[in-house]
Amino acid sequence: MKSLTVLLCFVAALASFSCSRAKVAPASEVAPSTFRVDMDTTRGPLVIEVTRADAPLGADRFYNLVKSQFFDGARFFRVVPGFIVQFGLAGDPVVTAAWDVPVKDDPVLVGNSRGTIAFAAAGPDTRTTQMFINTGDNRAKLDSQASHFATFGKVVSGMDYVDNVFSGYAEKPDQNRIEKEGNAYLGKEFPSLDYIKTARLAQ
Repeated sequence: MKSLTVLLCFVAALASFSCSRAKVAPASEVAPSTFRVDMDTTRGPLVIEVTRADAPLGADRFYNLVKSQFFDGARFFRVVPGFIVQFGLAGDPVVTAAWDVPVKDDPVLVGNSRGTIAFAAAGPDTRTTQMFINTGDNRAKLDSQASHFATFGKVVSGMDYVDNVFSGYAEKPDQNRIEKEGNAYLGKEFPSLDYIKTARLAQ
């Protein structure tokens, strides 16, 4: 009886793990031609509008991230006033790791003007989940960098909240540690960071 109980517990744990992984595995649905995302943050509500034709691969990845509720609890961990507000590492490092599958580059069709959103990148075809909102007009700085920063959407409501996201830590949070430790690291070392409460596709 004891061995049977142990076996059943093992099977249940394995099933639970498999279900957990299934929930966070990268999805690849094609996004609608246009869609909006309601993002509730600790600073206030944002509305993001996406036009898939502007950057189809980036729009698809963002759409699937939102559908999976990837951004819930994610911190704005890099804030440079007048330049960008960066986010896109999940509070749970297991979730971040599950989505660490690069997306190929889109050409830059719409420039990095104030309010637009683009994925962060470390070189060609390296986009995964990190992205930034342009809080300044960054077209001269970012549009010419080998087309890695293709904007896929824009904030159509709530830019005043974006401008006021806590910037006291600037670029101090270590992105490698965020990837490995998630909010456990950020909550301890950088407790004042603003964050995304929820991000949902608008009905």
